[in-house]
Amino acid sequence: MKKISLPEGKKIYFASDNHLGAPTKEKSFPREQNFVRWLDEVKKDAAAIFLLGDLFDFWFEYKTVIPKGFTRTLGKLAEITDAGIPVYYFVGNHDLWMNGYFEEELNIPVYHQPQEFSFNSTTFLIGHGDGLGPGDKGYKRMKKVFTNPVAKWFFRWLHPDLGVRLAQYLSVKNKLISGDDDVTFLGEDNEWLVQYCKRKLETKHTDHFVFGHRHLPMEIDLKDNSKYTNLGDWIIHYTYAVFDGNEMELEKYTLPE
Repeated sequence: MKKISLPEGKKIYFASDNHLGAPTKEKSFPREQNFVRWLDEVKKDAAAIFLLGDLFDFWFEYKTVIPKGFTRTLGKLAEITDAGIPVYYFVGNHDLWMNGYFEEELNIPVYHQPQEFSFNSTTFLIGHGDGLGPGDKGYKRMKKVFTNPVAKWFFRWLHPDLGVRLAQYLSVKNKLISGDDDVTFLGEDNEWLVQYCKRKLETKHTDHFVFGHRHLPMEIDLKDNSKYTNLGDWIIHYTYAVFDGNEMELEKYTLPE
């Protein structure tokens, strides 16, 4: 478990599911501008920033090439880490193929599985959320293919112009690949991330479970003062979470007029 000291007046920020580049880079550009404004605002009192995946609608790192675009986002993240504010990234189902660029160029650690953190004495389990809990078997099978080293090796041999274009098309069109479910609340008994958290609590207490992926802002009280938070998205909801050392709250970013 990684422990982070939260000084008085500082906060931990969480955001997820920007899907920059979808449905096109031109149409997602205003959302990118809003997200960069948010980063600029929260850096003023951030002890750390957690990005929980699907920042991009597609991201694949070739040996010497990354997808074109997103300069403002990447530049702002570099500015934040250069200022000494740690940023942590959890890959989502649309950006599974990170392989060192964020670590080497932006000084941002990247996690492929949920991780435990402790902020002062408060415990968190943090991740993107895809493929966790019961159900979603079709996506879980597909994820095994996508993360297979042989499959990644073959894809890397495609010319980036062809590979990126193909992957972007599939990312938008294919629900099995994207893992995106209907973004309506299914009830606690059918929300598989809620079930995942409850199963975790059977063996170990965690104060807060924080995930993305569902594109639906949620705050659900579990047993023994434990809480599940889903961050929503930056497509429709523009929601994020803040932990101030005592309380964990979902908030909505006010878009500029």
